[in-house]
Amino acid sequence: MNTEIHDVTATNYRDILKLTVAQSQKDYIESPYECLEDSVEWKQFKPVGLYVDGELVGFAMYGFFKSEGDRGRLWIDRLLIDKQFQGRGYGTHFMEKLIGKVEVEYGQQPIYLSVYPDNEGAVHLYKKLGFEFIDERDINGEHIMRRQ
Repeated sequence: MNTEIHDVTATNYRDILKLTVAQSQKDYIESPYECLEDSVEWKQFKPVGLYVDGELVGFAMYGFFKSEGDRGRLWIDRLLIDKQFQGRGYGTHFMEKLIGKVEVEYGQQPIYLSVYPDNEGAVHLYKKLGFEFIDERDINGEHIMRRQ
């Protein structure tokens, strides 16, 4: 299995917009359209497509926000795997790959993400990868997790 992470560009933008999650997950994550709109407003976000053997299977965003916390915060956000590719371990694989990517780009430091606590699958994944809840919420009311 060959996996790659590619920036969202004019070439893959339309394909990114077609990604969807299972109906049961729609309350937990914004649509790709909303995510890309947010990346226009918040230039710190880098939206990326997630590929397996050349096929688009998911999407995520990451970025460093200088004005957050004492020294800024590095975020991985909006990870989604298209509903037709779920259940194959891609979420875990790409989270590991994204963690490695942001550590190369920004150096080793705490990584933050936000999640609704009742999104049990996502919480399980993030805990498995070393994220822990901290006593904070983001602007949408999601609980923040940190990986040291």
